[in-house]
Amino acid sequence: MKVTAIGTGYVGLVTGACLAEMGNHVVCLDVNPEKIRILNDGEIPIHEPGLLEVVRRNVAAGRLQFTTDVDMAVNHGTLLFIGVGTPPDEDGSADLQYVVAAARSIGQRMTDYKVIVDKSTVPVGTADKVRAAVKEELEKRGLGDMAYAVVSNPEFLKEGAAVEDFMKPDRVVIGSDDEQATLLMRALYAPFNRTQDRMLVMDVKSAEFTKYAANAMLATRISFMNELALLAERVGADIELVRRGIGSDPRIGYQFLYAGAGYGGSCFPKDVKALVKTAADNGIPLKVLTAVEEANERQKRVLVDKVVARFGNDLKGRRFAIWGLAFKPNTDDMREAPSLVVIDELTKRGATVAAYDPVSMPETARVLGPRDDVTLVERAEAALQGADALLIVTEWKEFRTPDFDAIKAALKAPMVFDGRNLYDPKLMKALGIDYSGIGRG
Repeated sequence: MKVTAIGTGYVGLVTGACLAEMGNHVVCLDVNPEKIRILNDGEIPIHEPGLLEVVRRNVAAGRLQFTTDVDMAVNHGTLLFIGVGTPPDEDGSADLQYVVAAARSIGQRMTDYKVIVDKSTVPVGTADKVRAAVKEELEKRGLGDMAYAVVSNPEFLKEGAAVEDFMKPDRVVIGSDDEQATLLMRALYAPFNRTQDRMLVMDVKSAEFTKYAANAMLATRISFMNELALLAERVGADIELVRRGIGSDPRIGYQFLYAGAGYGGSCFPKDVKALVKTAADNGIPLKVLTAVEEANERQKRVLVDKVVARFGNDLKGRRFAIWGLAFKPNTDDMREAPSLVVIDELTKRGATVAAYDPVSMPETARVLGPRDDVTLVERAEAALQGADALLIVTEWKEFRTPDFDAIKAALKAPMVFDGRNLYDPKLMKALGIDYSGIGRG
């Protein structure tokens, strides 16, 4: 099938590359010429395990190409996936200007039947806005009777595992009110459903709602455990043991029950805000999700609270090592990363920071800009030299079994604040390391 993916970020690029992997002919469109240059040079503008190999393989096979030519891209695809950004607006709502702009570009150029697929995470009612934008542009051209369909196909991709999630989906949600569009979407996703039909077809608004509801549920589990961790620490319980105790209940399960330094990224923060805003606009305040947001903002400061409790509020002359900057492992995404809050709070109190991340150093440098109070180092060990303590913010695998003797030797005092509960408190005590996790009693 002929497919166009509009946008070459996490959603658009992964979608385009994985659909090409199944034999479709895919054109990826982006208005950013630098992104297209990078892609045409055989690289990718994001860090996503396994994606570069898929891109290169399908470019070589002639099934995947990248362009800034809007006319060519729109004319190419029967299925046009909109995978552009939907950043939070000032009031917390999703900013749909790029989605609507993409829809208008389609309406200005299409000459035959198209299935326009909302792949971006968008609030309920976005398909109506897309449909209206396309119709308005067609009417300007005197083509108001031209047939087209707008479908919702939300993505459920975890950054760091997006390729695997796309190739082996646990569900494919299709929101469609058009029989022909539904048949085309079934045909497109048939290769992903050979062993089991994972496709869930529903009305468009329910599909739009499903994506927000899923992310809100996951964010709620995280904030719930983070709040319990604060209480566990106060009463002397170990939240890791509690997690195992409740996770063994099949009604609860183990996923997204890890206490830590708060969630970040491009999805949970903005999607929770957008759903809260949608609810408020409809007169249904979501009190649970409002609390989820508040709990997460507090949790991002928990490590700093521990540092202040140990060293005092005035941190002038203090130096802290930070391991892990990206909001989660296997990505270089710094959007809403808890590490940024930790760095900001430490430096506001006069401290300096030496930070390391296996992947996100270039992106961190771009986000932070040149600063005298933050040093980005090339090795984890280099961050430790002369630091008053080590703070772990992101749970990269290489941090799981470090050389603890080297940590003790490099730090001024053997002190570790573990924002991801990577280590056993009893082991750390036996090693002579002053250790503080999240909710470890």
